[in-house]
Amino acid sequence: MNLFNNTENTYEKNTGVFLPPLAERLRPKILSEFIGQTHILGQSKPLKNMLDSGFIRSMILWGPPGSGKTTLAGIIANAVGYEFYKISAVSSGVKELREIIDKANISFKHYGKPLMIFIDEIHRFNKSQQDLLLHSVEEGSLILIGATTENPSFEINSPILSRVTVFTLNPLFNEDLNLIIDRALNTDDVLIKKKIILEKEGRDALVRYSGSDARIMLNALELAVNLTKPNDNGNIILGAKTIEDAYLRKSRYDKTGEEHYNTISAFIKSLRGSDPDGAVFWLAKMLDSGEDVKFIARRMIILASEDVGNAEPDALNLAVSCFNAVNTVGMPEARIILSQAATYLAGCPKSNASYLAIEEALSDVNKFPAAVVPLHLRNAPTKLMKDLDYHKGYKYSHNYKDHFAKQTYLPNELSSRIYYRPENIGKEKEIKIRLKTLWGENKDYGENE
Repeated sequence: MNLFNNTENTYEKNTGVFLPPLAERLRPKILSEFIGQTHILGQSKPLKNMLDSGFIRSMILWGPPGSGKTTLAGIIANAVGYEFYKISAVSSGVKELREIIDKANISFKHYGKPLMIFIDEIHRFNKSQQDLLLHSVEEGSLILIGATTENPSFEINSPILSRVTVFTLNPLFNEDLNLIIDRALNTDDVLIKKKIILEKEGRDALVRYSGSDARIMLNALELAVNLTKPNDNGNIILGAKTIEDAYLRKSRYDKTGEEHYNTISAFIKSLRGSDPDGAVFWLAKMLDSGEDVKFIARRMIILASEDVGNAEPDALNLAVSCFNAVNTVGMPEARIILSQAATYLAGCPKSNASYLAIEEALSDVNKFPAAVVPLHLRNAPTKLMKDLDYHKGYKYSHNYKDHFAKQTYLPNELSSRIYYRPENIGKEKEIKIRLKTLWGENKDYGENE
């Protein structure tokens, strides 16, 4: 099975044969041809040192599509010369995995030489399938190179993670992508024959729409070349419009994967950071990718309490109204409602005092499990309870001036605790002033600004 061919082969009219796609033809075979990932492959960097030493240990290559995981695995295999197997966790099962493990055990036992296995999309193996690799990886009879687009912390079993090195591959920079374009135009025999002129606007579009995915970019370049007729001089002119038409533009956003969590995280952090522009951009990215509008609205409800809180109490009402509205209206009009709520929440004053209060109180609940309700706060519906002083000494707030009576509402051992500390911002500033006035020296709420 060839994991590397992800598009249809190119038909070469001159010879009447089908050629591998450009991305495959251009795939580096040695490290010096590899472009990008200098943070792990540059001089004296960890993976480069491992290759130079010839001592290769099992690893997970974690990075976005088109960043070079599969290519790098092939380069490593070529460098060390071990017997090399390539499988995909999408199409391979336990039977095929066991066969390779058995071969590795025999090779290691009789010849002292390990086998190498590359597992594409290893996160798609379930726990029991991943566990099959444990013994062979641990004893060294099998060198595992796993490739994943998902965070290994969540998708790879802890026993596997403890036995491998995780290398993170970054999205390719524009400079890297331009070098890959140059390499394609200057070294690929098929493209050289076609007398291609890539205009600056076309090159910019080729890089911009790639999503930092070299494979997608090369596929788009090849498709644009094949769909463009030569001009009178025999040149194939590739401008911006030609490239845009050739691109099979697919969102990098995966509603069940790493980018799902990264994007919602960026959205929430933009709201918390009072940046409506950042919030609207990440909102647009989620909407463009078909994200569930109710999921977005639910997260804004949480933020309204956790990060805005009593600095603007109406924020929670608006967030709940937003959820009900998008649930009723649906897309595409829901985008307007979500944008209104997001920009409002981003513009609100922020306080996490309510969030900190409940977290600290929950901590004390666990630290003081024996804390009991003081007698004066207990209900006394029976004569026995009254005889036991239940409810005795309780001051009914409405019988006092300003509907307030000073008394203790916490267990005795926690009577001095202050969980809620209002901020000097928005409506919460008013709450702070009132509480300071009521409690005076009994509770220290800090200074007013």
